[in-house]
Amino acid sequence: MNESNSLLKGSLSAIILTLLSTKGRMYGYEICQHVKELTSGQMRITEGALYPALHKLEGEGMLVSHSEIVEGRSRKYYAIAPGQKEYAINHLSRIQEFITQLQTILSPVILHDLKIN
Repeated sequence: MNESNSLLKGSLSAIILTLLSTKGRMYGYEICQHVKELTSGQMRITEGALYPALHKLEGEGMLVSHSEIVEGRSRKYYAIAPGQKEYAINHLSRIQEFITQLQTILSPVILHDLKIN
């Protein structure tokens, strides 16, 4: 697994919760495509990484799913479970705080390296 895939895997729950908080409900392929569009193709989530993350969040009670037939095919939609939206927002807030702290730590190193090059 390359470094970028490793970073993405560690961020999947935050990505999923953010998208579902704003979109309401989405199916797996839709999540993959939306991330690709939002990042101009720079970030790609594979279904092999996405579905285990969705199932884990569903198993933890954070998400619910239901299937619908769309154009003759079954499509499984995921949404934040009833009563879990506030928890999801708090979780995302803690992740944002962590990212801010991480940027504070990394910024001097990144700036130093830019000056060297």
